[in-house]
Amino acid sequence: MLRRLILLSPFFLSASLALSACRLEYNHGGGSGGGNTTPIATVQVIGHRGAPALRPEHTLASYQKAIDDGADIIEPDLVSTKDGVLVARHENEISGTTNVADVAAFAGRKTTKTIDGQSVTGWFTEDFTLGELKTLRARERERIPSIRPDNVAYNDQFDIPSLDEIIALARDQSAKLGRNIGIYPETKHPTYFQSIGLPLEDRLIDSLRRDAFTASRTTVYIQSFEVANLKAIRNKIGSSQPNWKLVQLMGTSSRQPYDFVVAKDSRTFGDMMTSQGMRDIAAYANGVGPDKSSIMGLDASGRLTDPTDLIRNAHNAGLVVHPYTFRPENTFLPPSLRSGADNTRNVNGSITEIQAFLRAGVDGFFTDDPAVGRQAVSTFTR
Repeated sequence: MLRRLILLSPFFLSASLALSACRLEYNHGGGSGGGNTTPIATVQVIGHRGAPALRPEHTLASYQKAIDDGADIIEPDLVSTKDGVLVARHENEISGTTNVADVAAFAGRKTTKTIDGQSVTGWFTEDFTLGELKTLRARERERIPSIRPDNVAYNDQFDIPSLDEIIALARDQSAKLGRNIGIYPETKHPTYFQSIGLPLEDRLIDSLRRDAFTASRTTVYIQSFEVANLKAIRNKIGSSQPNWKLVQLMGTSSRQPYDFVVAKDSRTFGDMMTSQGMRDIAAYANGVGPDKSSIMGLDASGRLTDPTDLIRNAHNAGLVVHPYTFRPENTFLPPSLRSGADNTRNVNGSITEIQAFLRAGVDGFFTDDPAVGRQAVSTFTR
C-alpha cells in the first residue's frame, strides 16, 4: 500500500519539480533481493544523531542543522539521568562526547560498570541529575576529530538536551517551516537500565504523550536493538497511537539482541532477517533498521554487491526498511567510491552509495549529513 505522498523539500527543488518527482520517480528494487516498488517521494531522510557530519552529535544545534538541511526526521538516542529524565547521548558513558573528564567536581564519579556484558570505565548519565548534566558541555566524539576537524570548533558550546527539549524543537520548527518533522527515538541499553531501576519505556511513552505534537500530530518511530522492550511498548500502547511506529534495529547477522543473550535465546539477527524472522517481527513492529551491510555487502574489489533478500523479506511481511548509517567521508564509503584522503568529504561518492540503496528498495535511511541525503533523493533516477 502506498503511503501518503510527502513532497520533496523545497530546500533543493521547486514545488513544481517536487510534484513531478512524486509522479515520475519510482524506486524499483533491483538485484536478487529488492523486490518491492517504493515511490521515491515517500523515502524518509533521517538525521542520524542530528547532522553529526557538521555539528557535535546529539545537540540541539545538530538537530537544528539536520532540519535546516532537509531531514524528514531527527533521531535522538536516549539514556536516563539519576533522576529519571531521558536525555540524548549515544552511550550512557559520556567521557567521549562531553567535557566531564575536565570537571574537577565530578572526578570522583569515574567508575567501571558492566554494560551489555562489556566492562566500561568512565562517567555515566545515571550517576548525574539532569541539573548536573546541564553544567557539562558537548564535544566532538572522541576519535572523530581527525575525520571531522571542523566540528571541533563547536566544542563546549552546547549542552546535553533532554527529550522534551528535542520534541519542542521539532514542534516549533514544524510550525515555522510548514512541514512536520518526525522524531525517531532509540532506547539505549534497555535491559541495563531496567536492571538499575531506571526503565526507559514508560518515561518515553509519557514524554511522547505529554506533548500534543508527538502524541498525535507527527510520526514517531521508536527503535531498539533489543526485542522485549519493543514488545512491552507495543503491549502498553496497543493501537492507541496510530502515528507511533516501532522499529526493530538489527546488528550484523552473527550478533544477537542483548536481551536474547540474557535469556539464553540462541537466535541471531541473521535469523531475524529471514522470511519467517520478518513475519515474527511484524507481530510487534512496523519496520526494521538493519546495518546497511546486511542489504549490500562489498565484493573483493570493494564494490557494492547485489542486494540480499532482506528488503524483500521485510516488505513481504509489511515492514518498512530504514538502514544505517550513510556518512559522507571517504573512510566510511565503499573503497570503489572513495576519492582523496580518508577524512575527505566525498559528497558525490556518498550520493552514489545512497542511490544504490534507493534502487534496492529502501523506504528511508539514516545519514550523518541530511543535506547529502536529501540531494541523493532529489536527484535519484532509475
